[in-house]
Amino acid sequence: MSLLATRELTIRFGGHVAVDAVTCAFEPGTLTAIVGPNGAGKTTYFNLISGQLKANSGTVTLDGKDLSGSSPSARTRAGLGRSFQLTNLFPRLTVLENVRLAVQATRGGRHRRGLNLWSIWSDHSELLARARQILDDVAMAGKADELVANLPHGDQRKLEVALLTAVEAKVFMFDEPTAGMNAAEAPVILDLIRKLKADRSKTILLVEHKMDVVRELADRIVVLHNGALVADGEPAEVIASPIVQEAYLGVTAQTASVEDGTPPTPTLPSRGGLEKP
Repeated sequence: MSLLATRELTIRFGGHVAVDAVTCAFEPGTLTAIVGPNGAGKTTYFNLISGQLKANSGTVTLDGKDLSGSSPSARTRAGLGRSFQLTNLFPRLTVLENVRLAVQATRGGRHRRGLNLWSIWSDHSELLARARQILDDVAMAGKADELVANLPHGDQRKLEVALLTAVEAKVFMFDEPTAGMNAAEAPVILDLIRKLKADRSKTILLVEHKMDVVRELADRIVVLHNGALVADGEPAEVIASPIVQEAYLGVTAQTASVEDGTPPTPTLPSRGGLEKP
């Protein structure tokens, strides 16, 4: 059984169908890249899965459980971890406090039951220890006491990965994780994603415009266009498809035909802000 699945997932804004009856299943131990031109519905699809938007129709299931009516926080507790094109952190708290809150949000314990001060402190210490371990895993232990607002963009992205680890996600959803990064910052995030991919119990969904990144990381590519799923398969097969080359990746069929028979690596146009529905 698939870990995560959407069935006939649909949302309309007025007369515009932003996501059009998308049925797709995602297996454990795979990284699926979701690509398509600007306005294709990729971020909107992510928002429907994670609960930021409410679908007009269709379902989202995780481990066979229907999450369609669940809040974003309930979906997070169920195992859906989501990052955003723009970082979604607590800028006035420290790095350690951000991670500690994420750990605390997914755990029961004395900190929730209002017992005596000693037991609450003991539980708090355990949460901090777990938070420090996570920061060490993402090479941010040295910045634990820094305010998030003072972090460079690349470190804020690393912190988002730490938060997804803290909530013990089964599914990691990355929406353009290297957006806005310089050449020195991007490899750090990609290395973190590679480490997550090595854990075959996890499922990763990645919206990305850099096709060299997609070629390297993806086990599978799903292509959206005008809110509909138009291609789904192994990366080489999908990228080489004439309809994808011409209509969705901006490469004409003639250009794609080269002497050695290997299609060029197309590049999707980058975006500066959030995808609008």
